[in-house]
Amino acid sequence: MTPEINRRRAVFVLERIDEILSWERSKEQEKDVRFVELGEYLCEVRAKQYWRLENLKSFDEFLEKRFVDSRRKAYYLMAIHENLTRIPKHDLQQVGWSKATELVKVARRDGERFDCATWLHKAKEMPKEGFKCAVERHLTGKETEPWEIIYFKLYKSQLPVIEQALETAALMLGSDKSRGYMLEMICADFLAGANLDTDNWDALMISLDRLLDSLPQLRRQEFLDKARTTL
Repeated sequence: MTPEINRRRAVFVLERIDEILSWERSKEQEKDVRFVELGEYLCEVRAKQYWRLENLKSFDEFLEKRFVDSRRKAYYLMAIHENLTRIPKHDLQQVGWSKATELVKVARRDGERFDCATWLHKAKEMPKEGFKCAVERHLTGKETEPWEIIYFKLYKSQLPVIEQALETAALMLGSDKSRGYMLEMICADFLAGANLDTDNWDALMISLDRLLDSLPQLRRQEFLDKARTTL
């Protein structure tokens, strides 16, 4: 059933949302501070359908109007409000919305077993990428490491050579590996060869270590056995 709207409350909430969004745009460096309040108001708009006051057809249309760049952040903020009720708002403000989003993943996974005090402490003490890795490790049981996307320009004439090198590396290392890993192995091979005739032994050892890690277990053991016999 369509809920009856308290017009006075609805107008107040809608004005507060617009105020916060306007404040974020004018104070870019402090935009995380009011995300808890914003998430709470958005949940109220969705639950009580305040968007109908603006003659909109749906809550999604309401979000499209106010979150032009991405509605995803709005849903993140709402998830923080809905899933982290046991953590005081002031503490959430201290960790910021991106870390709070990671906390939501743990809270959803652990349910009643969610140790909010321990995870809140980790969120406060750890850098963002380190905390993200800790959450991923908790959820999957696998070790992860920080990553970033690197952009650089390539000419079309260069692409065939690069693609062929990546395809060759995939045949040697396995197609289940990422293209970033393939590129790293190609660079490691190049550095190993380039440093054979130099005194840069540290760079050579790093390259050899990465290449050794890329070998299957059996081949790695064969290499180590051969290396021992030559010493």
